[in-house]
Amino acid sequence: MHLVLFEPDIPQNAGAAMRLAACLGVALDIVEPCGFLLDDRRLRRVVMDYAEGLDWARHASWDAFLGTIGDARMVLLTTGAHQSYADFPFARGDRLIVGRESGGVPQAVHAAAHARIRVPMRPGARSLNVVVASAIVLGEALRQTGGLPPGTE
Repeated sequence: MHLVLFEPDIPQNAGAAMRLAACLGVALDIVEPCGFLLDDRRLRRVVMDYAEGLDWARHASWDAFLGTIGDARMVLLTTGAHQSYADFPFARGDRLIVGRESGGVPQAVHAAAHARIRVPMRPGARSLNVVVASAIVLGEALRQTGGLPPGTE
């Protein structure tokens, strides 16, 4: 399972996603350009020492990212989807993609995705923070695929 950040533009959210991926044992892909430097102090403050256990890769562009995934399925988290994440059958090699906080993903990314899913929200709510949505969906994806880290006794 991979979490993919498409052109993130808020360092604190990227840091929180890095920490989420490290804690859940999920690989992280960052598709550039980012709206900040990856050595930003705000990013380091959120990631803390979790970066040491993080399996992550930077990709210079969307096309560069596509060249690394082989036949893996791309699943886009988007408010524009009709299918709930709770009704979606996840697979171990899925790439869960979240877009920029300021503008989501372009149509080319929507078109390339094998599936588009959403987190249901109450009427009138526009969107969740990308890391919150990622955590909700990753929890379900890992539960379905048996990928949750072992609990502590």
